[in-house]
Amino acid sequence: MNSQKTHEITQQNALDRPLNQSPKRIAITGGSGRVGTALRRALAGKVASIKIVDTTNPGPLDNNQTWEHVDVSDCEALSASMAEVDAIVHLAGYPNERGIDDILRVNILGTHNMLEAARRNGIGRVVFGSSNHTVGFYPRRTIVSDTDPMRPDSLYGLSKCWGELEAGLYFDKFGIRTLNIRIGNAGERPTDARALRIWVSPRDLAQLVLIGLEHPDVTCTTVYGISDVEAGWLDNGTAVALGYRPVDSAKAMVGPDNAEERPSPLPHIAEFFQGGRFCVIEHDGTLRDRAK
Repeated sequence: MNSQKTHEITQQNALDRPLNQSPKRIAITGGSGRVGTALRRALAGKVASIKIVDTTNPGPLDNNQTWEHVDVSDCEALSASMAEVDAIVHLAGYPNERGIDDILRVNILGTHNMLEAARRNGIGRVVFGSSNHTVGFYPRRTIVSDTDPMRPDSLYGLSKCWGELEAGLYFDKFGIRTLNIRIGNAGERPTDARALRIWVSPRDLAQLVLIGLEHPDVTCTTVYGISDVEAGWLDNGTAVALGYRPVDSAKAMVGPDNAEERPSPLPHIAEFFQGGRFCVIEHDGTLRDRAK
């Protein structure tokens, strides 16, 4: 069990709070994607309206949802789309490894444009969908907190490091408060043995998002997006201190086909580091352990 249960919980579960404690209008960039779609369902009734900002049509929408076709790499269009929202949940970006040009244009420039749109529109709250891949090159024997140095396992992970750092800049310069959620394996249930250590359910991710939108102690704060996991690698004490209480258990959701880790061409790398198969991409095959 991670440190969720080692801290005293004094704050009400964010999912149980009344609507009037949440921002009335939020935008979700990348809200048409797999994680964004699941998050929208989990936030139903918890915010007054959701504007989906995405280049992909999200399909049928609830009564309090709208969609605007905007590319996050277009700063002017993105800023205009944020004119009437109170907070931003930023999920837009490539969710896996890409060439540097794509990563720069969408993940890095898109995140910069989102923060700039918040500044221009006087939006004081952001939730940034970061990733466990910001620390993917830590060995699995290591318990990693949000204050440990970043060790990205890919250009994708590196782009999330950039986003967290730029969010810090925008707090220090402009007072925009951001909760960086280093999302683990997000889905209805864990997909393999690695995912069991870092899985997060839609309900628990929604709870963290609401904490990011509401909690007065958020400055530029980083937490891990994980549910109740056993023998995990990530110390989520900061989330617990903000009142996070995971309601879903990875162990309870695992299926019989999830006992093994998905195969990798370099298992001695993938199964040594927390980032798994992301660590293997373009790796030369030599295991390097900084702790030695």
